[in-house]
Amino acid sequence: MGIALCIGVYILYLSSIYTILGYGAGGTSTWAVALAKGRLASQLGRKLFVDIIISNSSSKPIYEQITSQIKDQIMAGNLVAGEQLPSIRALANSLRVSAITTKRAYADLEAQGFIETVQGKGSFVAGGNDELLREERLREVEGHLLRAIEGARAIGVSAAELVEMMTVLMESDE
Repeated sequence: MGIALCIGVYILYLSSIYTILGYGAGGTSTWAVALAKGRLASQLGRKLFVDIIISNSSSKPIYEQITSQIKDQIMAGNLVAGEQLPSIRALANSLRVSAITTKRAYADLEAQGFIETVQGKGSFVAGGNDELLREERLREVEGHLLRAIEGARAIGVSAAELVEMMTVLMESDE
């Protein structure tokens, strides 16, 4: 815990300098990585996650940026079932956002079935959500396919040509 705490304090120190110098305005707040990259962050001796980067220039609200990045880490397998997430307050402090913002992100993740909150213990990555993860990934693929279809239509590619292209690409990947 000692080394992670020192690294966390150093990162907070650097982020203060970064903010004072005005580099945080309008761009990506790279200091907002939740305490330390590579799972070095520690709270009461427990390992925490994350690489969450808040972009001040994004049209997406901050709570949605947090939600989507945590969801992406769960779907990528970087956060596994049963792994504890930082407390709402700890995450808010490390990202320098309101606790209400992180509470909204956690509430959305819980409503979508990605995390579970246990009163008095914290929030954890939900277990047994393999089917949920598959559905989420299928929705992403459908979105990509829709964009491909729109692009193909824009240049006059027929459905048969598009299916043939996809078949060739699928076969070349095997």
